[in-house]
Amino acid sequence: MSTFVHVAGREIGQGRPPYLVAEMSANHGGDFDRALAILRTAKEAGANAVKLQTYTADTLTINIDNEHFRIKGTLWDGRTLYDLYREAAMPWEWTPGLMEAGADLGLTVFSTPFDATAVDFLESLGAPVHKVASFELVDIPLLRRIGATGKPAVVSTGMASLAEIDEAVRTLRGAGCPELVLLKCVSAYPALAEEMRLAAIPLLSRAFACPAGLSDHTLGVTVPVAATALGACLIEKHFTLSRDLPGPDSAFSLEPGEFAAMARAAHEAFVALGEPDFSPTLREEASRAFRRSLFVVEDVRAGEPFTTQNIRSIRPSGGLHTRYLDLALGRRASRDIPRGTPLDCAMLGEPVDDGDVP
Repeated sequence: MSTFVHVAGREIGQGRPPYLVAEMSANHGGDFDRALAILRTAKEAGANAVKLQTYTADTLTINIDNEHFRIKGTLWDGRTLYDLYREAAMPWEWTPGLMEAGADLGLTVFSTPFDATAVDFLESLGAPVHKVASFELVDIPLLRRIGATGKPAVVSTGMASLAEIDEAVRTLRGAGCPELVLLKCVSAYPALAEEMRLAAIPLLSRAFACPAGLSDHTLGVTVPVAATALGACLIEKHFTLSRDLPGPDSAFSLEPGEFAAMARAAHEAFVALGEPDFSPTLREEASRAFRRSLFVVEDVRAGEPFTTQNIRSIRPSGGLHTRYLDLALGRRASRDIPRGTPLDCAMLGEPVDDGDVP
């Protein structure tokens, strides 16, 4: 089982910079030029990839309006599933042009297939990786089809129990999926920070011997940065040119400046993690000169005893270590020593005689 995922020549996993995915979702607004603009601005904002969604309303659900198919408790209350997906769907014929435009920008473009026909379509275009959406984690036939491509998979785990994640991972690997990354996700739109349970990210990685990351629907950039500090190697975030543009996903998407701020902060968090090493850094070496040590703080004549008045632990370094203060206080000066001289062993003469006050 691979501890890394390889996407278009990029290695994703522990010890590698976070891989940042801008989710276009429905923010194309049915306008191909807007979709192209999302690619350009996402690249400028620091994205490594832009993710599309490949479905039609008919491949996701059926056109019917009854209580089973009417949305409740979300941003889209009152709408039917079919109506929402028909609005949000991106025309499949855009995909080759967007992948080509991404390649020209140095940006990987991949997609979430929602049924076998979408998998076959993306395979015909040479898709480097397939995404599994949280809601499709329990679609075992779809997982088998994705696994059979032999491509890596990025798998969101929103709503899933550990047992369901285990079944999905076993299905993908059993069908031939060579590499996968699991994304901690809360499938609420928007999600709240207190719902995220980011502490599960390293658990996902350990439990399933694969990289783990985050698919984030919270507002703002704090949660992705915290996830990076916990070892998330892939961050997926909805991306829009402007939240003023109407659309089903606009309200919980990042604008370009926000995505850029997230990218900078996530990379800084990754760099700050470093290695578990307690040795001083190169930049700390200069500061070591200002640590405390033992100095003569008053003029001392030869034979005079060292006392708490004429030697002290002060900054800078250069003198004996402070652990030797008690030893020094029991000695006489071996020579005249001017104020401001770092104390050293050669200055420690005979012990103070009984009756002398140190």
